[in-house]
Amino acid sequence: MSQPLILTEKRGHVAILTLNRPEAMNALGAPGDGDQVAAACEAINDDQEIRCVILTGAGKAFSAGGDVKAMKAREGAFAGNGVAVRDGYRKNIHRIVRAIYGLEVPSIAAVNGAAIGLGCDVACMTDIRIAADTARFGVTFLKLGLIPGDGGAWLMPRTIGMSRAAELLFTGDVIDAGKAAEWGLVSKAVPHADLMGEALALAERIAQQPPHALRMAKSLLKHGQTASYDTLMEMSAAAQAIAHHTQDHMEGVEAILEKRAPVFKGA
Repeated sequence: MSQPLILTEKRGHVAILTLNRPEAMNALGAPGDGDQVAAACEAINDDQEIRCVILTGAGKAFSAGGDVKAMKAREGAFAGNGVAVRDGYRKNIHRIVRAIYGLEVPSIAAVNGAAIGLGCDVACMTDIRIAADTARFGVTFLKLGLIPGDGGAWLMPRTIGMSRAAELLFTGDVIDAGKAAEWGLVSKAVPHADLMGEALALAERIAQQPPHALRMAKSLLKHGQTASYDTLMEMSAAAQAIAHHTQDHMEGVEAILEKRAPVFKGA
C-alpha cells in the first residue's frame, strides 16, 4: 500500500476527496491512514476558497471497511495485544472518522459501490449521501466477531433511527441503494454513470452560498443533534451576530431588493 490513500482535487469552490486503494476495495486502517485523511481534511478546513467536499472511492467500491487479511495476520492496525489494538483504533482509525466528521464545510459522499463496515460508517460521517444504483451498505462487524469500533454505534441511530440501525447491526445484512434511500441512509440512488454528475451539481449549488455563514450553519446543524435547546439558541444568537456583520449578508439583502442572484465572496 505504497500509493497515497487519499487524493484531493479542487474544482472551483468544490474539493473532491477520493479513497485511492482500488485493488483492496479501498480498505481502511493501514498504519498512517489516519494521518493522511486528517491532513487532507485539515487542508480543506484551512482553505477558505473551498465551500463543499465530495468524498468518493476509486474503482468498484466506496470502501469495504477494515482489511480482513490484516486482521487474520494480526498485522498493521491489528497487531499486538489488546492495548496496542485499542491505541491503533484511537490514534489511526478514529482519526479517519473524526477528520471527516470534523470537516467544517458541507460534505457529500458519492457512494460508488460497496460501503461496508468502517466504509459505511465513513460515508455516514458526511452530511449528505448519494448512492449509485450499484452501491451496497452494511455494518457487518458482528459477522467478524467484532463491534463497531469507529463511532458507528453513535452515528448510525442518528442517521436512520434506532430501530433500523439495530436491524442492520444485529443481522449484519447488506442492503442495496434503493433500500438505503427508503431508509434515509442516502438522499437518493442514481444510475452509476450519473453519480459524480449529481454529486457535483449538488456541491456547486451548495458552493453558491455565503461561505462564512455556510460553515456556521453546518456547525449549528451538527451541534443541534446533541446540544440542549438553550445551548443551541445561545450558539445561534452568537453566530447570527457574526453573520449580520459580513459583507455577504449585505450582498444577500441587496440582491433580494434588486431582484437578482447574489454573488457571495466570503467577506
